[in-house]
Formats: sequence, C-alpha cells, structure tokens
Amino acid sequence: MGQLVDIPFEEESVDIKERVQKYWANRSKGFSDMRRDEIESNKAARWTDEFKKATNGKRNLRILDVGCGAGFFEVLLGREGHDVLGIDLTPEMVAKTNEMTLEYGVRNAGAMVMDGENPLFEEESMDVIITRNLTWTLPHPVEAYKNWYQLLKKGGILLNFDAEYAKGAHNLKLPENIAHKDISDELKDECHEIYHMLTISNLNRPNWDIEVLEHIGYKNVTADMDFASRIYIEQDEFYIPDRMFMIRAEK
Repeated sequence: MGQLVDIPFEEESVDIKERVQKYWANRSKGFSDMRRDEIESNKAARWTDEFKKATNGKRNLRILDVGCGAGFFEVLLGREGHDVLGIDLTPEMVAKTNEMTLEYGVRNAGAMVMDGENPLFEEESMDVIITRNLTWTLPHPVEAYKNWYQLLKKGGILLNFDAEYAKGAHNLKLPENIAHKDISDELKDECHEIYHMLTISNLNRPNWDIEVLEHIGYKNVTADMDFASRIYIEQDEFYIPDRMFMIRAEK
C-alpha cells in the first residue's frame, strides 16, 4: 500500500458533518439560484457533452449523484433520459433539488437525504456515480470511495469533479472569484475554517485520489486537469480561480 493511502483520517465525522451541513443549509437559496442560472447558460451543453464523452455515449443509465446540491445533474442528465437519484446530507439542498426537477418537468430524477460517505443502496445497482465539489468536504473519503465502488455495477463509471479548494482558500475573497461574490464574509470565513478541519485539504490531489482508487480496485483511473478550461471559458458569474479537475474510474 502506498504512503498516500496510509494517511489516517481523523475521527471527527459527526462534528464536521454537522458543520458542513449547516454551511450548505445557509447557502441553499443562493446556491440554487446559481445552479438554475447555470442550467440556462451555455455551460449546460458543455457539461452534457463532457458527460457523454466520459460515459461513451451510453443511454438509459442509472445514475447516483452524491452530494447533489440543488439538482443541477438531476435536471441536466434527467433531460437526457437517464434515471438520476440525488443524495445529500443537507435537507434544504434535497428540497431544492426536488423543486428544480419539478420546475423543469424532469420526472425520472429526484433526491433524498442520505450520507454520501455511506449510501444505502444495493450493491452493483448503479451504472454511474457522479459527484461535484463534494470530496473536499468529506472527513472519510477513503470509506466513501470504497462504498461507491460496491454500488457500481461491473463496468460502471465513477466521475468525480472537484478541486483543491483549501489550497486556494485565499481566493474566496478575491474580486476574480466571481461565483462567490454574493456570499457573505461570514460564510466565506466559515468555509475557510472547514477547509482546515479536514485532512483531505492537506493532500496532493488528484494524485492522492488516483492512488486510493487504484488500491481499492478501480480500473482505468485518470485525472483530467484541463476539464475546467473546457467548461468555464468565460469569466462570468460561474467563474472561480480554483481549477476543477475530473477523475474518471471504472469498476
């Protein structure tokens, strides 16, 4: 086992998860408004194209969206004909997801409250597990990766979109961080504190993720460091300086 995999994660999940849940509850309204704007923007088609490439254009997939937030993937991928189930620890976010799918008339998608580190579904029941900006908030990401592996069907695909947000924590209050310009300084400070409570914030990502995934048994693990440059081309309302990467892995 490699050195990166051996890093111990602190036993503080209850305190951290409660704090993370409260943070996202406070952001649910503004976050939902931004995701709705993103669905209506040119980013939606770019995200859809990237998903099709990453899944080899497969149709009628059963997708689990871990940390679904306000329902962006539920609407985007549900409209493509996939069955999308979102889970999130924050009830306010789950409510926003279900409001969003109802608003857009997407009947093959929805969300429920559940811990993303330990989703309670049948083994080998998902074609795709997708997650966006979640793993940086997890106190036990190794456990999460293991549990997600169990849920994937053989040949199933994990898509993880994330960034090293903690290492760019100073970016939260910069003028060029346009996506966070309407967030209060109090919430920005809370986010900064959460970053530094988590062991994952100190790791070299996505190299660490790749080693962990391969150790668990995922195959064909890759990290696309140019992903953000294909989605967030313009410095518009969705732009942040931290560059998002895409991790793709197969079971």
